[in-house]
Amino acid sequence: MSKILIIDDERPIRNTLKEILEYENHKVDTAIDGFQGIELFNKKKYDIVLCDIKMPKMDGIEVLEELFFSSPDIPVVMISGHGNVDTAVEAIKKGAYDFIEKPLDLNRLLITIRNATEKSDLIVETKALKRKVSKTYDMIGNSPAINHIKEMIDRVAHTDARVLITGQNGTGKELVARWLHEKSNRSKKTFIEVNCAAIPSELIESELFGHEKGAFTSAHKQRKGKFEQANGGTLFLDEIGDMSLSAQAKVLRALQENKIARVGSDKEIKVDVRVIAATNKNIPKEIAESNFREDLYHRLSVILIDVPSLNERKDDIPILTNHFINQICKEHGVHKKNVTEGAIKELKKINWTGNIREFRNVIERLIILCDKTINADDVLLYAKPIGK
Repeated sequence: MSKILIIDDERPIRNTLKEILEYENHKVDTAIDGFQGIELFNKKKYDIVLCDIKMPKMDGIEVLEELFFSSPDIPVVMISGHGNVDTAVEAIKKGAYDFIEKPLDLNRLLITIRNATEKSDLIVETKALKRKVSKTYDMIGNSPAINHIKEMIDRVAHTDARVLITGQNGTGKELVARWLHEKSNRSKKTFIEVNCAAIPSELIESELFGHEKGAFTSAHKQRKGKFEQANGGTLFLDEIGDMSLSAQAKVLRALQENKIARVGSDKEIKVDVRVIAATNKNIPKEIAESNFREDLYHRLSVILIDVPSLNERKDDIPILTNHFINQICKEHGVHKKNVTEGAIKELKKINWTGNIREFRNVIERLIILCDKTINADDVLLYAKPIGK
């Protein structure tokens, strides 16, 4: 069931459409001209608008422009008894979802409304999902250290500069990479992540660059690599310090030439990818020990962002505690638990070697094991694994 607004200066058309659509269980409002239609549209929320083109005072194309400017996601179906190809093309160019001529083919109209409804539902679901994803990857904290990271992201995100993110395990390096992508001009394209430490060295080249059928024993079909999958978007190479030297050489070439070749092929494929890399290793030390290519390091580190450990930003512990309590209680379907000032003080005393990852696990443990209020004794009892 959809909420539909009909804008038409002909009463018989308005009444007939209203009767038919209400019979199909839609909620329908009508307007006698463009001005009344826009006024109703601005007061209420509609899923679809049906708008006549030839109307006094304000024609349908002007109404379409006004509606599209304020709400580009709402499907507007134009209807006209004076239809021609030029009019239809103009309407579609200005954002109309569809164009239907009078006398109306009711079957076609109902199909158009059904399709427009599905489009509206999909847009709503997509927006909700994006909001959910954005909340999942929120950067929580107001300490000077985390504010510096946020400022760096704002300065760098809109460029295509390569970024190397460093920091201990569990500090949130992936979070920084995702925000660099979300705030970039590539945000509508894909974000592809590769954990270089999790892929065997003999498979990393195939994973990154793809392979042709028969390139090796288990290559039963052609496969695109992560560089091709991320074309137009962002490729995040996590734990790049664990990448083999042979793979490093090929990544360097891809960055230099913006071209890759699949394993088993000499054909070069152009790619447009922004590369963001991350590591918990001391890369200068790895270079000195011949484990990492210095030229690749310089290619990757146009911008360096070092993510602080939780021990370096303990002022953020109160806000992080509240954030994770809200998030985890919602996930578990339990009422929000309170936390005392004493508990916060005890959380601040802990040496967080596992950083944010460890901190979240501890908050989840406290939520599961404690009563309505988490106090200092609870932290002392449960913050570390039993027996330690």
